[in-house]
Amino acid sequence: MLRKGVFAASLSIINDDLTLNVESTIKHGENLIKGGLHGVFFFGSTGQSQLISISEKKNLISKISTHKLRKNFFLGTGCNSINENLDLIKYGIEYGFDTFLVMPPAYYKNNSDEGVFKFYKTLIEKNPKAKIILYNFEKLSGYLFSVEMVKKLNENFPKSIIGIKDSSYNIYEKLKLPNFLVFPGSEKYLYKGLSNGSDGCISATANLTFALSRKVFDDFEKNAEQTVNDKLMQVRSVFDKFNLIPAIHAVYEIDNQEYGNLLPPLKKLQNSEKKELIDALKDLEFLMKKKAA
Repeated sequence: MLRKGVFAASLSIINDDLTLNVESTIKHGENLIKGGLHGVFFFGSTGQSQLISISEKKNLISKISTHKLRKNFFLGTGCNSINENLDLIKYGIEYGFDTFLVMPPAYYKNNSDEGVFKFYKTLIEKNPKAKIILYNFEKLSGYLFSVEMVKKLNENFPKSIIGIKDSSYNIYEKLKLPNFLVFPGSEKYLYKGLSNGSDGCISATANLTFALSRKVFDDFEKNAEQTVNDKLMQVRSVFDKFNLIPAIHAVYEIDNQEYGNLLPPLKKLQNSEKKELIDALKDLEFLMKKKAA
């Protein structure tokens, strides 16, 4: 069961033939948890999920179902088709997973509250055992959740709509619901969110900031002085200047060429961009820990 904490929207490792390297992707998630994260979400937008086939996703799901850290593994769907969402959720449930991060279908920019409500209603009616984390990311989906819409979904499906990842940042400071998890989508809002009643964060750059993020979370829980939050926010601000997915892969690729591939239309950072990124991180004395490489 998902609880409060710091989670990564985990990377996907791509082979030279543009297929998913299932074993390496799982190992990456395992290393992040060993590095301090409470868990990881496979197949979020950071994991290039919209570009990965259903069969590859199912392959990974079947493999992690028997993993020793399976209770720390969670799933996104990353599908536009409602039938593919239904299929993947059903498959995940069959393998013992019940929590899914689900974004409204992208591309159709005229998404309405009525249509989005029907989308989630259908998912729940067909898979009543599913626990759904709403994914609020207007930049990608074209739909912005309102506080009222989240409340409506939770009131109608209190056992199924259990939380939200807020990557548009218009929800996490305002929404107050009992037994409902709220996760900002960036470490820049981790401490601020916790101070305001949020439950942690689910972040792309937690693939790299796991140690700093966990310390901020733990120090908040212990009511201790915050000694690394400023640095954590500065590191995230550096990454926000670039396309996040190629930037995170670029840092990992320094020590492991396995991280070098991206699925088109994503493309690697230009050499000048990569140098700018690495130099900025060096200026902050931020280096990737080997234990997560």
